[in-house]
Amino acid sequence: MRLVASDLACTRGGRQVFSAVGFALGKGEALLVSGPNGAGKSSLLRLVAGLVRPTGGRLVLEGGEAELSIGEQAHYLGHQDALKPSLSVRENLAFWTHFLGGGRDAAIEPALAGTGLDAIARLPAAYLSAGQRRRLSIARLIALPRPIWLLDEPTSALDAAGQTALAALMSQHLAGGGLILAAAHGPIGLERAAELRLGAAS
Repeated sequence: MRLVASDLACTRGGRQVFSAVGFALGKGEALLVSGPNGAGKSSLLRLVAGLVRPTGGRLVLEGGEAELSIGEQAHYLGHQDALKPSLSVRENLAFWTHFLGGGRDAAIEPALAGTGLDAIARLPAAYLSAGQRRRLSIARLIALPRPIWLLDEPTSALDAAGQTALAALMSQHLAGGGLILAAAHGPIGLERAAELRLGAAS
């Protein structure tokens, strides 16, 4: 599997956010997107996820499922943690894994344990701290396996232990042949990741 972008351009609100962006990402590889605020880091991830349309260029997933879009083969972890406050931690995870398709109830408990949320699985999401909410969003990545992880500032709100756990999960995903495209202002625990730096927005 190989994710290839060539000459990608993105325009939002009548303003060109970036242009002529290209990269190639293969199995077991990670790419860290950096750059100042407004350079288009989040827009690039949203474009790959299928949430934003490119205004130029080409994006292809070689060796993926032909009948599925790239977004359907990717997990997008954005700035906001989309949770239903009245549902418990476990119920939120079950909802998302089934809503996204292919979810298995048997995968929910290991995902909660892997993110340190098993002890509070019955707690309503409304009572979670920012860090716990982030870990619940991360649990979705492992409860429903998808080959591409699109991570936008994934360590946001995580404490040191949470960051270490995320680094281990990312390493496991890469070791299994997964791909990671991450946007961040600093290190997030991705060793040997290639870097794509976007310039300041015009």
